[in-house]
Amino acid sequence: MRIIRFQSNGNIHLGQQIDDRTALRIEGDLLGTHRVTDETLKIEKLLAPLVPTDILCIGLNYREHAAESGSAIPQNPMLFIKAGNTLNNPFDPIPIPKRSSEIDYECELAVVIGKTAKHVSRENALDYVLGYTCANDVSSRDWQRDKNLGGGQFARGKSFDGFCPLGPCIVTKDEIPHPNRLKIKTTLNGQVMQDHTTADMIFDVATVIESLSSTMTLRAGVVILTGTPQGVGFARNPPVWMKAGDKVVIEIEKIGRLENFLVQE
Repeated sequence: MRIIRFQSNGNIHLGQQIDDRTALRIEGDLLGTHRVTDETLKIEKLLAPLVPTDILCIGLNYREHAAESGSAIPQNPMLFIKAGNTLNNPFDPIPIPKRSSEIDYECELAVVIGKTAKHVSRENALDYVLGYTCANDVSSRDWQRDKNLGGGQFARGKSFDGFCPLGPCIVTKDEIPHPNRLKIKTTLNGQVMQDHTTADMIFDVATVIESLSSTMTLRAGVVILTGTPQGVGFARNPPVWMKAGDKVVIEIEKIGRLENFLVQE
C-alpha cells in the first residue's frame, strides 16, 4: 500500500493513494488501529507522509561514500539526530540559511518504525517496520565540518529549518521485502549526481534496527535515515553546493520521487 498524508478541503488526511490526484481516506491511527475507507478525496497538497516521533540518522553507511569522504569503514552504525524543525514536504522549498553557503544533498532510504522496538534481533528487525519512504538529508557542510564556525558537529549542520524533506509516500513493507536491493538516485537541475543501490550499505536495514534498539527504545513513528551513497557535493572537485533556484529530486525504486527546490532564507 502507498500511504500519503495530504490536505483536502482545508483538512489534513491520511490516505491510500489511488493516483496523483486522489486517495482513499484512512481513518484511525496509522501507528495503531486504522482502516482504509471507501471515501475518495482530492489531493490538494501533498505533505510529508508522517510527522516523525524522532529522526535518527546513520552516517557513513555506504562503502563508496566512506571512500569518497576519506573515512575508514565504521565498525558500528554511527548515529546522529536531525531536529523536528527539519521536516519538510514534497515540492516545498528548502531554505538556504543566512549563516551557511555550503548546502549539500543526500538521497537516503528512510525506514518508518511501526511499533515500539527494544533489544530487537536482526532476524526479527523488519517485523517492526511499517514501511519506507524517500528522504533528503540536506546538510550544511560548513557548519558540519568547519570548527572555526563553532560547528564541526553533525547535529547542528544537519538541523537547519526544512533540511529533511520526506515523501512522497510510505510504501508498506509487504511491497518492499528486500530494502537493500533498491536503486537510489539524486538529480540536481536535471543532472544525475548520485546513482547507486542500497545493496552498498555497510549495515543493512535490519542490522541498523538491531543496533539502535540495543541502546534506545525506537518508538512507533521513528524515522531512520539509513545513509547516502557516493556522489555528494562536498566530495566533488570542485565542490557542488545547492543554490537558490535549484531543483533537487530524490528517487528510490518502488517508492517514487521526492522533489524540492531551493530558496534563499
